[in-house]
Amino acid sequence: MQAASYKRGRNRAQMFRALLCLGLAACSLWLSFDISAKAPDATDSLRRFFGEVHSFSARFNQVVLDESLNTIQESSGTLWIERPNKFRWDYDAPFKQQIVSDGKNIWVYDQELRQVTVRALTGGLGDTPALLLSGKGRLDADFTVKDMGTQGRLAWARLVPRRDDGGFTDVRVGFEHGKMQVLEMVDGFGQTTRVSLRDARENVRIEPSKFSFTPPKGVDVVGE
Repeated sequence: MQAASYKRGRNRAQMFRALLCLGLAACSLWLSFDISAKAPDATDSLRRFFGEVHSFSARFNQVVLDESLNTIQESSGTLWIERPNKFRWDYDAPFKQQIVSDGKNIWVYDQELRQVTVRALTGGLGDTPALLLSGKGRLDADFTVKDMGTQGRLAWARLVPRRDDGGFTDVRVGFEHGKMQVLEMVDGFGQTTRVSLRDARENVRIEPSKFSFTPPKGVDVVGE
């Protein structure tokens, strides 16, 4: 029983770390995108998405892979993103969890554990994400951007942080007909988090309540 509980807790920690980095990457890329840059097809799609799409919602499937690309976790749910710095990821499976950014704080609610963790949006995440999220960063200054060409049905772009003190080392974005389909991220532990999107909607009105979180009565609140 203790072993199972430990494994479940470790999986939740991995999910939180991966999701937090992905959410921040999406928001920070919006803030830092330089729409004047010249780019081939895949980065044209990046320019359109991060330069013209102000809100976004989709269903997602998430897979976390170890350094040998073995699957160590699978999950699914719904996401909403709104610039600047607001996002919400609702996990439906394998267990229910909510991660909400109101633009200032990130709230993580584990329904089974009845625990809420809160932290400042930029707290403890390294200088590079903090810089980007402040709105002072620029794509060309903070990333090396490469067009990876077409692989199968997707056109891929790669973004490599110029500094290695952030929460991620490599970001890859796959597009089909200019629409984002896959977001992959490699963290400092060598794990790859792959998020596949479906039923995506761009520039939709999202209720402000989606990005507001009030801890339910009776739950433990940990953090700032």
